[in-house]
Amino acid sequence: MASKRDSLVELLERPNLGTLRIDVDQALEELDELIEEFNETFPEEKV
Repeated sequence: MASKRDSLVELLERPNLGTLRIDVDQALEELDELIEEFNETFPEEKV
């Protein structure tokens, strides 16, 4: 999951993203929440 997050961050940095920037930003926020919840649920398996 963390590797996919890096892909979203790179995509967000592109200047020609246009209105897709909103969707990418939302996906990044949701992925961060999922990673946080996963780490809280399975603390021994940090992502």
